Amino acid sequence: MPNIEPRPIWVVIALTSTVIALASLVLTPLLDLDPCHLCIFQRLLFMILAALAGLAAAWPHPGRSPLPARLAGLTLLPIAALGVGVAAHQSWLQWQPLDGISCIGGPPGPIERVVEWLGQQVPSLFMASGFCEDRELVILGLSLANWAFVFFLAILVAGAWALWRAWRWPHPESTQRRDAR
Repeated sequence: MPNIEPRPIWVVIALTSTVIALASLVLTPLLDLDPCHLCIFQRLLFMILAALAGLAAAWPHPGRSPLPARLAGLTLLPIAALGVGVAAHQSWLQWQPLDGISCIGGPPGPIERVVEWLGQQVPSLFMASGFCEDRELVILGLSLANWAFVFFLAILVAGAWALWRAWRWPHPESTQRRDAR
């Protein structure tokens, strides 16, 4: 297996998450989309993932990743897993027959309460106005929720691999000792 440093992986995750979050912000008014609570929550998760991956990439990695980089990476994994679950749930809602199941009507859950509060604070970023079961935009046969699932899953796998590499990445001292033998 090639001896790849983990830092470029964190950079790719940070850039990918940033592009996805920015794309959601640009496409919403451009295509007159109505994002739902789950869409907005996924946008928030991509923003958090971008920040965490940026933190993981920011520290120098001369040997094993320093503790702040590893903590950022470790925090990234459950956030990405949460994104996988939320996107999977929204995809499931979209695959149900029309007028079958809706994300509205019951008491607001934690996601809805967070999105509502954020929408009151920064409406331009976090205002939910659509329904989770609507497939407003389909790209290559997949809804935006389906694409979010794919990207969250890819980020989860890449982040786990980067953490694994960070723990296995050789210390300069151990490399020098091996070379001296």
